[in-house]
Amino acid sequence: MFVNPENELQLTTDVLVIGGGPAAAWAAWSAAFQGVKVIVVDKGFLGTSGAAAASGNGIMAPSPENWEKVASERYRVGKNLANLRWIERVIEKTWLSLPLVEDWGYRFPKENGESVRQSYYGPEYMRVLRKELLRLGVQILDQSPALELLLAEDGSVAGARGIQRQHHRAYTIRAAAVVMANGGCAFLSKALGCNTNTGDGMLMAVEAGGELSSMEASNHYAISTAFNATVTRGVPFGWASYSDEAGNDLGGYINGRRDPAFLPNALLKGQVYARLDRATPEVKAVIEKSHFIAFLPYKKAGIDPYSERVPVTLVLEGTVRGTGGIRIINDNCATKVPGLYAAGDAASREFLAGLASGGGGPNAAWAISTGQWAGEGAAIFAKKLGNHAHERIAHPVGQAGLRSHSPSSETCDREAIVKGVQAEVFPLEKNYLRSESKLLDSLAKLETLWQQVQNSPKQDTVRDVEFSRRAAALTAVARWGYFSALHRTETRSEHIRIDYPETDPNQRYYQATGGLDKLWVRQDWIVDPVDTPSKLITQTTASV
Repeated sequence: MFVNPENELQLTTDVLVIGGGPAAAWAAWSAAFQGVKVIVVDKGFLGTSGAAAASGNGIMAPSPENWEKVASERYRVGKNLANLRWIERVIEKTWLSLPLVEDWGYRFPKENGESVRQSYYGPEYMRVLRKELLRLGVQILDQSPALELLLAEDGSVAGARGIQRQHHRAYTIRAAAVVMANGGCAFLSKALGCNTNTGDGMLMAVEAGGELSSMEASNHYAISTAFNATVTRGVPFGWASYSDEAGNDLGGYINGRRDPAFLPNALLKGQVYARLDRATPEVKAVIEKSHFIAFLPYKKAGIDPYSERVPVTLVLEGTVRGTGGIRIINDNCATKVPGLYAAGDAASREFLAGLASGGGGPNAAWAISTGQWAGEGAAIFAKKLGNHAHERIAHPVGQAGLRSHSPSSETCDREAIVKGVQAEVFPLEKNYLRSESKLLDSLAKLETLWQQVQNSPKQDTVRDVEFSRRAAALTAVARWGYFSALHRTETRSEHIRIDYPETDPNQRYYQATGGLDKLWVRQDWIVDPVDTPSKLITQTTASV
């Protein structure tokens, strides 16, 4: 399968963490803290790659006196699909974890002598996490994307295989347990920091026998300037007024609040312009400091966003700020595959957000908390296997993009496949405003691409291997997202069906999905009663 097999790197470890963002770093730290050997493999460089390292980010970590309010709001946003117990767990774990980051050297801003741990500066945050991992003896393999999992004869995970770009070789790492923390899928939309997020973890998990959940919420779009459509920081646009090509004010408010569907619908009619003219001097000072990267495109173009109109667009962030991902089945973030755990954006965030976006502070808290729970769970699993874990007979399970169905099949055109996937998932009229007919049409085209991606992959170099596999992952994630969307016949949060415009209170379930050549969907009904505000207050106060 891989180039230069005679030069392959062979390693063993107790816990293998796949990914290089906050969730992966916290998982590696948590596992190492349990006293087991840990290896991290990252597609980029742990500390600089990924969405978190690209800029600043908020954190859902309120002080205890505000837990009630924040938990209540999170539950409300989830529209009866979020799980109150999980929301509380995430808030508490995150709040207790951030002082550790400060102990490791990160400097949060101070107010009245107290640290304000409500956001982080991505590059420095990740630098501190990497430094702590190295101090604990965690082995980090940068520029080393994992491409497929290894399974033992009993169906448990046994490690992973991948390639090392800089050494032009393949690697095999035997592990007693694996944490999948390599992010979601933004479909190579060029959203800042997201081009490493191509759905690889979801494909690897399903090939190993895992399941996905809430993949219908895989279509999150984020606002950006149209002349530099990469920086997707939406906070500054909260103080924007919008107008059309002729300068007519587009409004967009319902009962004093801007309708979330306003901008997508306006863009479907023509170019939209924004001007941050509603920002006061006090607001300007805050947003320029906390979201400085959002203002770099203006500075480079010589534009004053407070007085000049700028064209805006929406960039697909898919499951990065969406919800769908690998289905987790217990409090330690285990998956259906024994020994395989999921954390961060690679895991479904339905317990935290329902089908709404958890982007920003909630997702940052999710990465911190699930990373630790998954790392601890993986370490416990590895300890139970003991010293004989690496003696298990194991085999790789990767297929599409790595191995062809027929040795005589033609070579797949991975660039054409990626463009074909993007043609189905990028347009707002297809992926934002969904309907049965449009979903079926896109699924038919994606099915053709899935057949093509299973032809003989080009494997002359390690980059060829990586990019062929990436094309397969993008196609697979698009199919799962649309297939799941087809089977939820209602509009709820991020999932909008123009042929079913109302939220159906009877559809109170999560949708599990999976399959490779033959897709499937299962309804996982939520049996917990809907929580009321008064019940929320009692429970949250008691947990403090």
